[in-house]
Amino acid sequence: MPIESILKTISKDIPLGEFNTEGIVMDAVRDLVKDEIKGYLKMKIEEDPALKDELKDAVELFMEAKIRETFAALKLAKAGTKLGLTVVPEQMLDDITKEFSKVFEKELFAILEKSF
Repeated sequence: MPIESILKTISKDIPLGEFNTEGIVMDAVRDLVKDEIKGYLKMKIEEDPALKDELKDAVELFMEAKIRETFAALKLAKAGTKLGLTVVPEQMLDDITKEFSKVFEKELFAILEKSF
């Protein structure tokens, strides 16, 4: 199907003011340029095994750093929660603890569902 007929079909569903052919073309060209650059870089990496290993090590270090950053943020949140709970009156502590548990349980299940 020629591009003109595709654009005509799409333009029937989109109001004329929202249909930006130039933007679509520019996005497509930008994607093509990105693909060419990626291909060139992949070729250069494959030509140099030492560089490939160095990049692999760097990516592993980067991922480890991101995981450590997330772990540190979790520890800060835990410590902050504990600190916050120390100023809560005793009669409210059970209710607040239950509510925190519900929120964290819901978030944890959401994370686990996305993971599997």
